[in-house]
Amino acid sequence: MRTGDLDHDELLELDAEGGVIRFAGQRVLLLDAVAMGLLRKYLAENFGVTAARAVLTQFGFAHGWRMAEAMKAEFKWETDEEWGVAGPRICALEGLFRVGPESSGFLAREGVILSASYEAEQHLLHFGRGDVPACWTVCGLISGYLSRSSGEEIYVLEDRCVGKGDATCRLFGRTREEWGDERSEELRYFEQTHLTECLDVSMRRVTETLKAAERKLRQHRRVLSHVIAEAEEPLGTVAKSSVMVQLIDLARRVAKVDSTVLITGESGSGKERIARLVHEESARATGPFIAVNCGAITETLLESELFGHARGAFTGASHDRPGLFEASNNGTILLDEIGEVSPAMQVKLLRVLQEREIRRVGENRSRPVNARVITATNRDLARAVVDGDFRQDLYYRIKVVELYVPPLRQRREDVLPLARVLLADAALRLKREIVGLAPGAAGQLLRYEWPGNVRELENVMERAVALARGNRIEFDDLPEEVRRACPQPIATAGQVRRLAEIEQEHILSVLALNGGNQTHTAEQLGIGSATLYRKLKLYGKGGSTPPPRGGSTPPPPL
Repeated sequence: MRTGDLDHDELLELDAEGGVIRFAGQRVLLLDAVAMGLLRKYLAENFGVTAARAVLTQFGFAHGWRMAEAMKAEFKWETDEEWGVAGPRICALEGLFRVGPESSGFLAREGVILSASYEAEQHLLHFGRGDVPACWTVCGLISGYLSRSSGEEIYVLEDRCVGKGDATCRLFGRTREEWGDERSEELRYFEQTHLTECLDVSMRRVTETLKAAERKLRQHRRVLSHVIAEAEEPLGTVAKSSVMVQLIDLARRVAKVDSTVLITGESGSGKERIARLVHEESARATGPFIAVNCGAITETLLESELFGHARGAFTGASHDRPGLFEASNNGTILLDEIGEVSPAMQVKLLRVLQEREIRRVGENRSRPVNARVITATNRDLARAVVDGDFRQDLYYRIKVVELYVPPLRQRREDVLPLARVLLADAALRLKREIVGLAPGAAGQLLRYEWPGNVRELENVMERAVALARGNRIEFDDLPEEVRRACPQPIATAGQVRRLAEIEQEHILSVLALNGGNQTHTAEQLGIGSATLYRKLKLYGKGGSTPPPRGGSTPPPPL
C-alpha cells in the first residue's frame, strides 16, 4: 500500500442500517465541527486557555497513536516511511484539514503546509484572531501518529497558523532533542504532569471562587438578618420608596436585553449598584463585571486600560496586554464618569460601540469584543452636548435606555432601611455587637438632607459603629453635621399639623442645638430675645425673668 492509494473507498465503511461507521477498521463518530469548537470554548472559559490546550493536545496525541496502529493493522505498507507519510493524508480524509501540494515530504523533517484547518476555523469563530497558533488537537494528532509509526517521540508544532492571521498553517515535527530549548514551553503541553498541574490550578481557582461566593453569601445573610423583614431587597438594593421601586423594575426589564444603558444621578446615589443589578439580572450574570472610573485616569492611560497595548507601543510596554474591554468579554463593563472623557477618547469609544471591536495601542488589527456597555455620570450630558463638550452621536449611542437614580433626600422612605443594612454590614466588618438605631438617632437620620447620598450614609454608619459606646447607635454617636440637622416637616394627607406646633418644635430643637443658650438661639431664629423668652415661657421652658437686652442668658435659679 502506498500513501497515494488512500481514499475514502479504501478507508470508510458505512453500515447500511446505521449506527456503526468504521474508518481504517476502527469505529468512528461523525461530530459537528461547531460542536467541537464549543467544547474548546467551554474548556477555555471554565479551566483556562492553558488547561484547554493541554487537554486538546493530549487528546489529539492519543487519537493519532490509535490511528497509526489501526493503519498498520489494516494495510500492508511498502515501507515504514510510507506508513508515516500517510498520517497527514489520513487526517485530511477525516476532514480535519487540507494538505498543500508542496507538502509531499516526510513531515518530521520537511514540514507540511495546511489549509482549511477546522480547528483554526473554530478558534476564529469562538475567540477571534489570537496571538499564538491554534491547531492544538491537529498538532497532537499528527505527533501521536508519527511517534507510533517512527518508533521515536515526535512532537509537532506550528510556526504559522490561520488562527493568528497567517494565510496558511505550517507544522514541523522534531524530537525533543532536535527542538532543544527553542520551544520548550510548548512541548510541556504534551506532558501528563503539565496537564495535571493545569487542571490543579484551574480547580484551585474554581474552588477559591466558590469559597469567596459562599463567604459573600454568608455575610449577606448575616447582614439581612439584622434588617427589618419588610424591607425590599432585590440583589442587595434596598428600596421602599415608590421612585426606587419603579427604577428597579425598569432596570430588571432592560437587563433582559443587551441594550446600552446610561445611568444618571448625583455622586454617591448608587449608580454602580444599579449597574450591578442590571448585570446580575441579565444573561451575562455568569460573566465578569468590570467597573472603570474614566474621570480618574489620564487620557493616554485610559486608552491603554480600555483597549490594551502591544509590546513596545510605548516606554514600559514590555509585553502584550489585553484591555478591560477584552477582559469583560461575555460580561459587562461599566464606564463610570463618562462625561469626563476627552473629545478624542469619545471618538474611539463611539467606534467601539458601533463596530463592537477594539484595537490595542500599537497594533494595526482589530479584535472583536462581546461585552455589554453601561455608562454612568453625574453630569447633565444633554447640556454638555449643547455646550459642545460631549459628542451628540456618542450621547445617543449610550442613551438607548436611561436610568435616573434619585438622590437620597428625594426618597426618605429608603433612609432607615438603608441605614440598618449599612449598620449591620459595618458592625460585621468592624466586629462590633451593634443591634440597631436608638429612636433619637433614627429620627435625626430622617431630618438630615444627605448631600453625599448613600455613600455619605454608609460612612456615617461606619463612623457610628466605630464610636458607639453601647450596643446601639445613639444621637450622640452621629457626626456633628447630622446632629445639627433641623426638622424638615412634611405634610401628609390626614396628618396636617398646626403651624404653632411646628414653630414650637423648631424653636426647641434650635435651642437644644445651642446648648440652651437663648441669645444665640434668638440670633439664629432672627427674633428678639424678649420674643424668644415669651415663647419659651408659653411652652413651659422659660425662666422667671427675661434676659437683659444684648446680654447673655442668666444662670438658672439654684
